[in-house]
Amino acid sequence: MTDDKEQSYQILKQTIPLLLKHQIPAVPTNYALWYTYASNQSEELNQALDKLMEQNSTITPSRALELQRQYLADQQEVDTWSLRQSLEAMLIELSQSLHDTKTDTQHFRQAIDTSLSELDKVEKEGWSIEETMALVRSLVKETQLFKRTTQEFTAALTSAEKEITELRQQLKASQSQALYDGLTGVYNRRCLDEELEVMEPEQGVCLIMVDLDHFKSINDRFGHQMGDRVLKAVAKRLKEVCGERATVYRFGGEEFSVLMKGVKLPQALHLAEVMRRNIEKVSVIDRRTNQTLDGISASFGAAIFEQGMRRSDLLEQADKQLYQAKKLGRNRVMPIAPR
Repeated sequence: MTDDKEQSYQILKQTIPLLLKHQIPAVPTNYALWYTYASNQSEELNQALDKLMEQNSTITPSRALELQRQYLADQQEVDTWSLRQSLEAMLIELSQSLHDTKTDTQHFRQAIDTSLSELDKVEKEGWSIEETMALVRSLVKETQLFKRTTQEFTAALTSAEKEITELRQQLKASQSQALYDGLTGVYNRRCLDEELEVMEPEQGVCLIMVDLDHFKSINDRFGHQMGDRVLKAVAKRLKEVCGERATVYRFGGEEFSVLMKGVKLPQALHLAEVMRRNIEKVSVIDRRTNQTLDGISASFGAAIFEQGMRRSDLLEQADKQLYQAKKLGRNRVMPIAPR
């Protein structure tokens, strides 16, 4: 056995026990992570995994994929992910361009048809019958050929538009499998569900639900683009406040979730209050009118994962507290923190 094979064998002997110890499926992504960890090829990856193990955090498939992208992906893979982000925008432009081209082709064909009706002018200018008929036969032949060509081109464009529509639907479905929310850049609902699936009450898990107040009126008054900018600004502020203490997810619409581990409920309520005050400071400028939108607020509901609770119960409890916050006038945290 060569030195390289012997070294690989020794690393393999370390990798498999690590997977078993942490109850990690031996899929290619996980194997690559822990093989690299066991071989000490990436100091940054080892530090990240050590930190997760110190926090008793489960290496979920989404977290493993994130680590793989961050520490193991080569430049080509990174470029591929970047390309994917801009692909949908390109497809929108291409679809519109194809639509315009098809319309122009139809107009041109109509212009040719009109030109055919104008051929009687040739006779009025003194052409002989033979010359005129030769011209007519030639023009008709070329026009018929062009018609067939444009019909085929139009059919090809229609087919291409259909393929683009299908591809965009596939991209949309693929995006729902990604780790991050496409608009705000925070983790998405799927990632939250996956994290909750492996959580245990002993880890001191607290869930905070965050819902922007009167968000519909922002969309109605300023438009959905302005609403999107508000969501982005709030998500950025939540991430800044949470830092490494908690993880922010976009739950859906104008609603966010924040997951904390290794804490008790009063700590979660304190963080929620800090987030609430910081959201009040958010301001967004309407680029069309240069008007500043401020006075943004949010309501919060928090719950702790207790023994005997199902994971769906944790979501339900946090949502009930959020409802109470809305009912009591919004822009507040529930339950009220004990003094």
